[in-house]
Amino acid sequence: CYLDELNFLEVETPVLIKSTPEGARDFVVPSRMNPGEFYALPQSPQTLKQLLMVSGFDRYFQIVKCFRDEDLRADRQPEFTQIDCEMSFVEQEDVLNIFEGMIKHLFKKIRGIEFNEPFLRMTWADAMKYYGSDKPDMRFGMKFVEMKDLTEGHNFVVFDSAEYVGGICAEGCATYTRKQLDELTEFVKRPQIGAKGLVYVRFDENGTPKSSVDKFYSADDLKKWGERFGAKPGDLLLILAGPAMKTRKALCELRLEMGSRLGLRDKDTFAPLWVIDFPLFEWDEETQRFYAMHHPFTSPKAEDIPLLDSDTGAVRANAYDMVINGVELGGGSIRIHDSELQDHMFRLLGFTEEQALDQFGFLINAFKYGAPPHGGLAFGLDRLVSMFAGLDSIRDCIAFPKNNSGRDVMLNAPSVLAESQLEELCIKVNPKN
Repeated sequence: CYLDELNFLEVETPVLIKSTPEGARDFVVPSRMNPGEFYALPQSPQTLKQLLMVSGFDRYFQIVKCFRDEDLRADRQPEFTQIDCEMSFVEQEDVLNIFEGMIKHLFKKIRGIEFNEPFLRMTWADAMKYYGSDKPDMRFGMKFVEMKDLTEGHNFVVFDSAEYVGGICAEGCATYTRKQLDELTEFVKRPQIGAKGLVYVRFDENGTPKSSVDKFYSADDLKKWGERFGAKPGDLLLILAGPAMKTRKALCELRLEMGSRLGLRDKDTFAPLWVIDFPLFEWDEETQRFYAMHHPFTSPKAEDIPLLDSDTGAVRANAYDMVINGVELGGGSIRIHDSELQDHMFRLLGFTEEQALDQFGFLINAFKYGAPPHGGLAFGLDRLVSMFAGLDSIRDCIAFPKNNSGRDVMLNAPSVLAESQLEELCIKVNPKN
């Protein structure tokens, strides 16, 4: 075993633990022996593996079941399996190198594929700017190009009023028919994507541009657009406009659609990527407060600590995800090991001292005895197996998977409990109408 050879110790952690906030919803289990109290099923062994590091373990791993009560999709199930790992006295570079090595080892053993070059690394900010996603598919190009400055002052209200104007260059697609372009327009206007419309520019075999906005922009204007994109004769520009974040996400979907149409997303081609330098916090408009993008124990970049109070949203995390072919296969972070910094983090997340002690007192108290610098990550085993097998959904490699409603249709679970069981557990059910 790759991890055995690197002196990782396999440790099994509990499945019945304490419910803690700042993540997905917990699945909870009532305790008959402690009426009115509940266990939670672990979303990950996060706090448990940190306690192992504090208690003196050097390197830990386990293959562990995790549970999250969240909306389901092709690569998400309510229960799933992680390869969970943690190390003491490490920095981000140590973690990336060791687990990049593990993925290379698995590819060689399972698929006979060797990666001789280091995996590409990209900051979260660049991933969002150039691909509209924190898990970009790097098997093909079509990097976003911003062009707001080239479009202003021509009385085209769609572009003039937009916060963001940007697009992609589809090589060799100038032959797309009006019907195909209309199909793409309808694609980006779907409610789940939300674009208002699509602007195109074709460059014929002579490099002459033809666009859906010819009445507003001259041929020279359009040629300048083409130069910005690096377009060649025969290429097609596809351009969206609107609010920056929303438009980038729509452009991401358009890019993936074009990649599929052009056969650029081959399941037997693999493009690994580390996404690094995530934001430490994300702002929630509904509750008007910051939440931890990963979890409350993620360490900020040392150089960003002075910004915690003055520019909270700009603070970057010592966090990293491994992405292959547009799928997040695993992620983790360097953890906070300083008690004062951890207290500061809790305050920024809106915890009172009493709330922090109530939810995380076991970890806070452990830190008083001294915690080593530590960090780690977890890989989704089901996602790895699915990728190696060339499957479209992790359900295809899980025995008795749940459907989109979270039901096991073989066992017909979840199911109603008998009244006697509910009484024994001191639970009264109030069914929704």
